[in-house]
Amino acid sequence: MDRAVAIETIKLRKTYGTLTAVDDLTFQVRAGEIFGLLGPNGAGKSTTLRILITLLRPTSGQALVLGHDVAKEPDTIRRLIGYVPQERAIDRFLTGREHLLLLADLYHLSKVEAQRRIPELLKLVDLEDRADQPAKTYSGGMKRKLDIACGLLPNPKVVFLDEPTLGLDVQSRLRIWDHVRQLKARGITIVMTTNYLDEADQLCDRLAIIDGGRIRAMGSPAELKAGLGGDIVSLTVGASDTNRIDALAAALRALPMVRAVSARPAGTFAWNRRRRPCRRCWRRPIGPVAGLNWWITTGPGWMTCSWRTRATRSGKNSPKENRTSPCTSMFRRSVP
Repeated sequence: MDRAVAIETIKLRKTYGTLTAVDDLTFQVRAGEIFGLLGPNGAGKSTTLRILITLLRPTSGQALVLGHDVAKEPDTIRRLIGYVPQERAIDRFLTGREHLLLLADLYHLSKVEAQRRIPELLKLVDLEDRADQPAKTYSGGMKRKLDIACGLLPNPKVVFLDEPTLGLDVQSRLRIWDHVRQLKARGITIVMTTNYLDEADQLCDRLAIIDGGRIRAMGSPAELKAGLGGDIVSLTVGASDTNRIDALAAALRALPMVRAVSARPAGTFAWNRRRRPCRRCWRRPIGPVAGLNWWITTGPGWMTCSWRTRATRSGKNSPKENRTSPCTSMFRRSVP
């Protein structure tokens, strides 16, 4: 059974004069998941986020956060969400604890609630030992941790993270990833923007790839990677090892990244219907190949020419090539 929907956008659109920042955006975010918006700079990720946190009004379409319309019920939504902006909202002269106390007043939290929440958050982001030191003494990673603590202060059900690891070193990025995973373990729904492929792959349950204000692809990282196809590997097995072919084929088929394995007997060659030459070595499919040729097909319909003999071709529009090493070009498989 599907989880409840925490966020939903329906044909969302945002324009600035003649510029369309977000165009016909439709997606759902399930409760308790990490949903990523992945894309290059200027793709519309931050604009989408700012609409969802009620900082921008959509030109058309609808966006719902926990069942509330961002255009009609912005005050209600702001009490239910947390936001960590892309730009660090840190006063360098205030301590970490003073930042949280100031925000507690802005969120209208009672003193009792603030005194309870602040130590919990400082512990969550590993800033207990530095809580009473000025922010100007913090590293970039520590400042980002403080930003996250500030976004979690109102005890939100949904947290929006805008480029949470932008500009951080590798070690700091990994620590922020750990904190994001801890938030998910607490049942918090997270929507994050990023232009780091590894970050989206490691953190997101599902993600939408945005470019030009439109969703180009959406799904889990594994689904999106599987849809890209893959590489093709060609193996030539010597005559003395032909008795091991079945065992090798079974081992290859057991690998999760391999889609298909096909074996061809010695003296055969695969070609397309029009018998076009290989685009790289210019060898036409008219003669035998020494040994046994293997094609491991990880992409739909492609094969690799593995011809090991010298191939020479010259012509008016054809470069001359002398090759003694295996050719690794690919051509569309269409064997009659």
